[in-house]
Amino acid sequence: MFKPTILLMATALALPSLALGDTLSLPADARVAMALVDDLALDAETPSRDNVVMHPVQSERGSHRLPDYCVVTGNARRDGERLRLTASALTCVETAGADSAIYSGGLTAGAYDEDGDAGLDACADGRCRLTPDDVFVLTLTRPLSLEQQANPSAEINARRRQHDADETADRP
Repeated sequence: MFKPTILLMATALALPSLALGDTLSLPADARVAMALVDDLALDAETPSRDNVVMHPVQSERGSHRLPDYCVVTGNARRDGERLRLTASALTCVETAGADSAIYSGGLTAGAYDEDGDAGLDACADGRCRLTPDDVFVLTLTRPLSLEQQANPSAEINARRRQHDADETADRP
């Protein structure tokens, strides 16, 4: 019978991406499955939109994964009959039990369709549309390497746990 710790370690080793130690790293050309947080519609009157919010999703289409709790922001624009979607920033929180790590910074990535062409085949009749149900792949054009940031919440929780342990030890 496996202990939960062994299963957790085996799962972590099987995923090619998550933060190792104090750095969140992904190689250039890493493909990450994503979805939008809100509907996106572009047309002749609104051919682009800034600050599009995305998040990683579980899918076999990606070659790598980001931590489950990530928000990625970028821009979208119509390009003929394709929707060009680029990502420029991310913030991720990776949790392990009561501990968490925060990673935040820039990234350079673009959405590619299953056909391998830049942009998504999400346009018809002069209108491009994506919903939160549509899964697409962001491909990094540069490697990603973000250092873990200070996490005041984790520090407060660690002090609280230490204080609770000290009080328990002081009781008769």
